[in-house]
Amino acid sequence: MSNSNLAIRTVIFSMLGNVVLAAIKFLAGIFGNSYALIADGIESVVDVFASVLVLFGLKYSSRPADENHPYGHGKAEPLITFLVVVFLIISAGTIAWQAYEHIITPHELPKPFTLIVLAIIIIWKEISFQVVMSRSKKLKSSALKAEAWHHRSDAITSVAAFIGITIAIFGGEGFEVADDYAALFAVVFILFNCYKIFRPALGEVMDENNYEELTEQIRQVSLTVPGVKGTEKCFIRKAGMEYHVDLHALVEGHLTVTEGHDISHKLKDKLCKVIPELGNVLIHIEPY
Repeated sequence: MSNSNLAIRTVIFSMLGNVVLAAIKFLAGIFGNSYALIADGIESVVDVFASVLVLFGLKYSSRPADENHPYGHGKAEPLITFLVVVFLIISAGTIAWQAYEHIITPHELPKPFTLIVLAIIIIWKEISFQVVMSRSKKLKSSALKAEAWHHRSDAITSVAAFIGITIAIFGGEGFEVADDYAALFAVVFILFNCYKIFRPALGEVMDENNYEELTEQIRQVSLTVPGVKGTEKCFIRKAGMEYHVDLHALVEGHLTVTEGHDISHKLKDKLCKVIPELGNVLIHIEPY
């Protein structure tokens, strides 16, 4: 299975899970008198729309290079991540406003069965986070990383709801607002995760050269190619699930242009074979 297909299947897994969980949270929140659960459901609905965006971004970014996009369409992935962040901020604002209204408006205590629902949701969301995060690391995908953090933030907001409902139930009358304060805590965590998702995507769009481990791997592999005496500049840009590299390679100064050209091609082929996530590799030959 190709990397893009694996990423797409991962997002579909997330999306279907969020659809089911959103329905469960809303029903349990409405019949269980828990706004924290309803707020959790709102985030899940937003996650469904975010997953649709991520799915679109992954499909578009996996399109091959063409005349107008010689480096491919990978930059669509961090741009979609920005839209996901916007959706999360909107959901956080909605949850905060509704929680405030519930705090100033008297309401009934949550029902005990909502704790069982939340326990199941927390376990499922943490499992989903681990699955999606492992695939995001394998595929080097910022969009999948954002998708994974949706699951983790959902798990944390569910934990907050669980604590808030527990306090409200066992505290009794006068502690109803604990459920709503739990929703406000969820807002803070959602906004914190927005930054964690946004910052790497911004770096990707701005072509930040922040890949020390990959740079060192490229230099080590280069030294195994006959004729390469060393490396100088190594610039790396990330686009989607690929890394584009500009590398200066050192060769003997007395070599002919043809010999230097042959070494550069062997170097490029070796790098792409050993490090399959590399996309376009540009080799500049320098005399040693």
